[in-house]
Amino acid sequence: MAGFQEVASGVAFMRCGLVNVAAIGDAHRWVLLDAGLPGDAYEIRFGAGVPPAAILLSHGHFDHVGSIDALIDEWDAPVYAHPLELPYLTGLSRYAPPDPLVGRGMLAIFSRLYPRGPIDLAGHVAALPPGGAVPGLDAWRWIHTPGHTPGHVSFFRDGDRTLLSADAVVTTKQESVVAVVTQREELHGPPAYFTADWDSARDSVCVLAALAPEIVIAGHGRPMRGERLRDALYSLAAHFDARERPRFGRYARHPAIADETGIIALPPDPLPRVLAGVGAALAVAGVVAAGLRAARRRPSTRLGT
Repeated sequence: MAGFQEVASGVAFMRCGLVNVAAIGDAHRWVLLDAGLPGDAYEIRFGAGVPPAAILLSHGHFDHVGSIDALIDEWDAPVYAHPLELPYLTGLSRYAPPDPLVGRGMLAIFSRLYPRGPIDLAGHVAALPPGGAVPGLDAWRWIHTPGHTPGHVSFFRDGDRTLLSADAVVTTKQESVVAVVTQREELHGPPAYFTADWDSARDSVCVLAALAPEIVIAGHGRPMRGERLRDALYSLAAHFDARERPRFGRYARHPAIADETGIIALPPDPLPRVLAGVGAALAVAGVVAAGLRAARRRPSTRLGT
């Protein structure tokens, strides 16, 4: 199983730097969920050396598809994603720009530097079958969980209530470098800086909470399970807007609009206005500081008698 760790019957996960990938199945027939970061292909090995029956993509952000080209070249396995995710996987559209003003963490601040595609898997990727069937996994179903991206999907096995949530819910604060390095366990909604539709993100968390999962294997963070998980997930769903939705930011009140061709409309970007305000404040502070320094240097005069 190489670096994979089994956490549920027939389900193993492996952390690849900032992100997790999962293997579902056994040593002789398995399916891969997501493709990690660039350079992770040589680590993604599972079972008896056979290629996966399929590669499922929860969505197309750079940390979930980074090694997909290398894996396709090696395995020639079929790749599947939601129809609304295909524009970002077939060269048609870039994702909505990240929002560095949300999330309160260093990974959020630098999010404008992250790739946002598109990649081009045309001829290699197909739409997931309608109705929730998962190629190669008869006991599982896919669930559309948009918000983080338009075509984001999670995967659920009803028999034992195993949930592969990808980025619809995560189990560490992905915006924080400290939380990511230590894998501090806490349930959150999707990584804020790359979430462009907060209403849909909230609705997706509610859908997943209604499943009452026994275990969640997320795209970021350690697996969580049992009653503690369910209590945290119910609370997250009930208080999502207060706890997760940013009070300020590009998508806080208005989402990016997307269709089957990709992103078609974006709300205004507040970052230039914020930077201009910060610049003006710094300029005023500089003038005041210069005035104070000049006043201290000015010789004092005293009235003679």
